[in-house]
Amino acid sequence: MKKTTSLWAAGGLLFTALIWGLAFVVVKNSLDFVPPIYMMAFRFTIATAGLSLMFIGRLKNIDAAMLKSGFVLGFLLTIAYALQTIGCKYTAAGKNAFLTAAYVVFVPFLHWMVNNQKTKKSHIAAAFVAIIGIALLSLQDDLSVNIGDFLSLLCGIGFGVQIVFIEKYTKKQDPILLTVTQLAVASTLSWMAAPFFDGGLPQGILRADVVTSMLYLGLFSTMVAFFLQNVCQKHTPPSTTSILMSTESVFGILFSVLLFGERPSFRAIVGCVFIFFAIMLAQTKISRLIDGYDRAQTKG
Repeated sequence: MKKTTSLWAAGGLLFTALIWGLAFVVVKNSLDFVPPIYMMAFRFTIATAGLSLMFIGRLKNIDAAMLKSGFVLGFLLTIAYALQTIGCKYTAAGKNAFLTAAYVVFVPFLHWMVNNQKTKKSHIAAAFVAIIGIALLSLQDDLSVNIGDFLSLLCGIGFGVQIVFIEKYTKKQDPILLTVTQLAVASTLSWMAAPFFDGGLPQGILRADVVTSMLYLGLFSTMVAFFLQNVCQKHTPPSTTSILMSTESVFGILFSVLLFGERPSFRAIVGCVFIFFAIMLAQTKISRLIDGYDRAQTKG
């Protein structure tokens, strides 16, 4: 029974990664009609409403501590998604997906900074491999970096910070209520910021294809994906979770090729391989071999 549950949980996390991978393409396709901050406002509002209806009986348990934690997470979520959405406007969807996925490598260092836990040698090695991959993927022939690439990389760091604080808060608080609260905060902040950054309400929101895209981002990429992640991680080891979730970048570049006809260069493909290997190096049994060897050398 336990093995079956683990398999279903792994499948749920993989499905979440697929949803987020397709979201990169949906966002890219919708930015011609809906500005970035308004897009965030719509998706967070739809997700908040959906989750609130699903867990309406739990909402009465939201207290001051939950609101404080939710505000921190909601603020971080808003900043990260803003960087991701704006970055996607100026770079290819596949590159945006891979650079955002670099958060898996950043998390150990951010965890060390926030929670004062020393970074392992394997994580340092993974960071160097990731830097090589990011350079191959992002640097142009004149060694310049596209503004969209830079924003996407900052987004990855932002998501890394959020993950560290989620780990900190969910130890004592209900993760589902925390998700509802942070999405509500992100929705509010997005609606407050949208008129200043994007002007008036976009007329393109009434297009049938844009409405469909907003519903996908709100119901699937935000509501369903966050719900699945919270539930499935209870039955999946952290290392396995990280690997499964990191495949969103693989799905992102796959969908960008299938739906947009993007053709990544050989150098970009090599860069993607380096980044994916860095994610594997930081999270799988390879890291245990490296750290075990390092401890053996220290004892010797």
